[in-house]
Amino acid sequence: MTTATSSPAFLEFRDVGQVFQSRRGPFEALRDINLQVRQGEFLCVIGHSGCGKSTLLNMVSGFLQPSHGSVTLQGKPITGPGPDRMVVFQNYSLLPWLTVWQNVEMAVKAARPELAAGSRHEVVTHHLEMVGLMEARTKRPGQISGGMRQRVAIARALAVSPAVLVLDEPFGALDAITKEELQEELLAIWREQKPTVLMITHDIDEALFLADRVVMMTNGPAAGIGEILEVPFERPRRYEAIQEDPRYGQLRNH
Repeated sequence: MTTATSSPAFLEFRDVGQVFQSRRGPFEALRDINLQVRQGEFLCVIGHSGCGKSTLLNMVSGFLQPSHGSVTLQGKPITGPGPDRMVVFQNYSLLPWLTVWQNVEMAVKAARPELAAGSRHEVVTHHLEMVGLMEARTKRPGQISGGMRQRVAIARALAVSPAVLVLDEPFGALDAITKEELQEELLAIWREQKPTVLMITHDIDEALFLADRVVMMTNGPAAGIGEILEVPFERPRRYEAIQEDPRYGQLRNH
């Protein structure tokens, strides 16, 4: 299935297929994926386990090359990981022996070595303030809550100024209240910085709250794009407001 957009493709999957070799023989995970993502768009990919969501994420992140077709960013093939694409995982992926500040600073040092110490300090400060963690900057990951750890992971990713922010079910391990708070914080940050966001989720409510469009994957093997929903709700969004909108129930039960 091919999707058309009104703006030029910033991130593009073209005729993408993926076949993995197993002891039982070839396993076709994805088939004929054609998808264009606009610059600054917030796109959610949703589907059941085994539908290839994580495979798409790994291709964008540069961890996996497609068996067929191409994945391009700004017209150039993605051939490996790079600081123009940052990933936030469900399990935080913070270094436990470093403080909150050091976890963010280390990423900035690695990805933006041209920054002087003063500028780097400003970048780290700004992003920790955005997620409300300046007071916790001297603590280590084991000394803060799961929600705070995920805030650190988001701050670390955005401090690098990536072109694409890749989110792999980042709120899946959090309780409902913390999850909703972080979703709202993420949207506020996204409105300020406007990175292109590719988010993997299995939660339709989350997708409808966050996304501009929702890509619905078919079940695997040989999973593909089943349908793409345009999310009509104006921004900024509030959960209460969109849940009262009649269109919300229609989309949710689509």
